[in-house]
Amino acid sequence: MEPFTERQIEIMEAATARIDAHGIQHLTIKNLAGDLDLSEPALYRHFKGKNEILLGLLDYFMSEMRTRLNDVLAKPYADQGAELRAIFNSQLKAFAAKPAVVSVIFAESIFHFDEALSAKVAEIMDLMQGHVRRNVEAGQAAGHYGKLVGASTLTTIILGSMRLAVMKWKLGGHKANLAKDGKAVLEGILKLAETGK
Repeated sequence: MEPFTERQIEIMEAATARIDAHGIQHLTIKNLAGDLDLSEPALYRHFKGKNEILLGLLDYFMSEMRTRLNDVLAKPYADQGAELRAIFNSQLKAFAAKPAVVSVIFAESIFHFDEALSAKVAEIMDLMQGHVRRNVEAGQAAGHYGKLVGASTLTTIILGSMRLAVMKWKLGGHKANLAKDGKAVLEGILKLAETGK
């Protein structure tokens, strides 16, 4: 996607604020235009519709996520467990800072008929899955993680458990400490996965 204009970023930030305050179902072009004190035709000059705004939000988040995780992975870690903790700490803090993004990522049922949005959510999930799977494979090869279950299964267990922690946080109105709760879940999985602990 091409770089966003300042006005497009302003619109996406307003959409994020609306989703935070009222939920994704209350994001309409009419409401958003009112929030920005713009006419609907003026808003349509920047985005073709609500789904294009959501796609922009996801694209913007994924770009930030890729840069952030590359920075995390560029650092040295004592072992794969420490690296995995850093990956999820970074991701959970990013979600806690932008809960509206979680609402969009976890709203597949609302836009599962929109191929572009579904594909972007899948791309975000694939990016995270790739990092976790690489970590698990390296950890098993180094003997840091046990091989009782295969890398693919362990990756699914980790991502599924973390997704559940994020979903509980989302459904609880973002009141819990996501980083703390997610860390507790990850520590439990690592106790089972790490050898010699």
